[in-house]
Amino acid sequence: MTQTATATTTEVGPTSPKWQGLALSAVRVVVSFLFLCHGLQKMGLFDKAAVPVGTWPSWYAGVIEVVGSLLLLAGLFTRPVAVLLSGTMAYAYFVVHQPDALLPLQNKGETAALYSWIFLLFAVVGPGTYALDTVLRRRRRGA
Repeated sequence: MTQTATATTTEVGPTSPKWQGLALSAVRVVVSFLFLCHGLQKMGLFDKAAVPVGTWPSWYAGVIEVVGSLLLLAGLFTRPVAVLLSGTMAYAYFVVHQPDALLPLQNKGETAALYSWIFLLFAVVGPGTYALDTVLRRRRRGA
């Protein structure tokens, strides 16, 4: 007869779920803020080189970037928004950057590639502990 013992200790430190959720939330906020700046730049906020209104696909990508980054910043509709943003950046990489050269370092597509993969990560793992999605999920369970 074998017995299995269950662990009764609680995990503490940076590997605990609490710290992981906090770290994920912090990364989500920082990445979405930086991406918001990227989108606002297309709208002419940081320089005079605004993309003309209605220009395909740049202006529409800018709108998606601004709205999507604000939703992601708040942690609202995180997974579907992250999928949309990941696809937007994958499109930017393959259509805008990749035709110039094969590697991201050569075609200046490192930022688009990184954003695409980071947003895909948020689509898979969620928003973290501190997000409106998490608050709404807790309220639904408690109601």
